[in-house]
Amino acid sequence: MYESQTYEVLLERMLDRVSDKLDKREGSIIYDALAPAAIELAQMYAELDIQMNLSFADTASGEYLERRTAEYGIKRQAATYAVRKGLFFEGDGSKVDVAIGIRLASGDLIYMVSQKLALGEYTLTCETAGEVGNSPSGTLLPLDYIQGLAVAELGEVLVPGEDIENDETLRARYIQAINEQPFGGNISDYKKEINEIEGVGGVKVFPVWQGGGTVKCTIIASDGRAPSSELLNRVQTIIDPIVNQGTGIGIAPIGHRVTITGVQEVPITISTRLILDTGTTVGQVQADLNDILSAYIKELTTSWKDVEQIIIRLSQLDARIVSVRGIADVNNTKINGNASNFTLQPEQIAIWGGVDKLE
Repeated sequence: MYESQTYEVLLERMLDRVSDKLDKREGSIIYDALAPAAIELAQMYAELDIQMNLSFADTASGEYLERRTAEYGIKRQAATYAVRKGLFFEGDGSKVDVAIGIRLASGDLIYMVSQKLALGEYTLTCETAGEVGNSPSGTLLPLDYIQGLAVAELGEVLVPGEDIENDETLRARYIQAINEQPFGGNISDYKKEINEIEGVGGVKVFPVWQGGGTVKCTIIASDGRAPSSELLNRVQTIIDPIVNQGTGIGIAPIGHRVTITGVQEVPITISTRLILDTGTTVGQVQADLNDILSAYIKELTTSWKDVEQIIIRLSQLDARIVSVRGIADVNNTKINGNASNFTLQPEQIAIWGGVDKLE
């Protein structure tokens, strides 16, 4: 708003207010007296511009965005802790029980045994918040003594850990809450409540899917994958417990029978014929090609909750392929063996399966 109020403009305007009968040239007493004031005024206008942007939700950031959204009861979501499955074995391969509270390490991360699932199977909660707890796999190193333990393994992600909510996501939730007022079990209400549950990355709501009073909510985990049974059960219990379905015990209104389901993963593989620059081999471009195509599939998966169906387009694949250094042209691209756009169902997401054939 004040970007036009520069040092030069301000100084010129100030000098214009001084009589032309006086010496106003650079180096004169009047010029040297006004120049520092013009610099300070220009700085003040710059600060005013910043403060103006921080006053509105569409341009605010950090603390100021939080203060704006908090006026409507919308707070930045804190980082959460990943919950993983842990498997514990004796030397002969049989499973062994361990005590709740036992701590184990995977690299720099520490996981604590928090709940028993079955003999030798436990939930492990990462002590470090954020997505970092979702990544490790393999053998765990016990930090406490465990009688009879030979091997401890870190298994699947049950509830993905999430990083602290960024400004853009917080802003999007705020704008959605303002434009789509959640009330009494409408679609916006279900989206708001389910999206706030730890481990949920998005939801689609299907009202009246099996007659009046029935609602189906399909969720995706915050790591962009299909949710675990543990996460599905957690969301179902919070929204509408199975044992008392439709009675209003959960968040869902009385009379709403809510079914929580997870997205279905569809592996996507690509085959294509490359025309390479002179001196370039397939091996030199293969890693970059895999990275750029997997990023496109991940981008589509991220948008799942906001679109009716995910469509993987050949034109987009070809455009990304030729952007790889060393690739001059491309043709005969196929998705899962078909030379046409690939359309997924509303409750399906694409999972990158790799490049299965390069020519």
